[in-house]
Amino acid sequence: MGIFTRLTDIINSNITHILDKAEDPDKMIRMMVQEMEDTLVEVRSSAARVIAERKELDRNINRLSVVQNDWYAKAELALSKNREDLANAALIEKSKLVDLALELEQDCDPLREALKKYEKDIILLEAKIKEARTKQKALSERQNSASSQLKVRSRLYDNRIENVMNRFNLMEKRVEETESKVEATDLGREKSLQEEFIDLESTEKVADELAELKAKLAKNTSKASKKA
Repeated sequence: MGIFTRLTDIINSNITHILDKAEDPDKMIRMMVQEMEDTLVEVRSSAARVIAERKELDRNINRLSVVQNDWYAKAELALSKNREDLANAALIEKSKLVDLALELEQDCDPLREALKKYEKDIILLEAKIKEARTKQKALSERQNSASSQLKVRSRLYDNRIENVMNRFNLMEKRVEETESKVEATDLGREKSLQEEFIDLESTEKVADELAELKAKLAKNTSKASKKA
């Protein structure tokens, strides 16, 4: 792809639209910045060559001006010595140099226009590079922020679920211990009516607490799944 085709594509590009369509925005924007910087180097190099060419033309025009003045001085000298023929010849040479200088001046015009175009392109390209770098920085900050939040939330919900699970296991253990004590107490003897009611109330209380804990565990697990 030629430098001017690339330059036109870059200047006319919609960076946000390109990033929205990219599978890997970070990689895409790094490639865009590199392409823009490479193109900027080429544009500056081309502008430098034009500047060098224009300066060479300016030097030639200045030299022609010096020679023109020299021929004019010779024409004056010839006339002062009554050598009109030599004066006329000197003026003819001066006229040739004037025409040549005018041609060189005309050659300078396209170079001046080219430099104006290069200057405009460089300004636009630098603006695009600045825009891309700004988006690159913002994208990087968003990525880092999202990653940090994800880690924090992951640890937070993992710890909550783990804590609830530990409490759930502890409660199950307590229930099993209570049931074991009841069974051990019942061995070899019959329970009194009062003991029957006490055991019934205790078992019901533990069952209610266990049910409440199970519901809380299910609720926290559901929240963690939705956040993920």
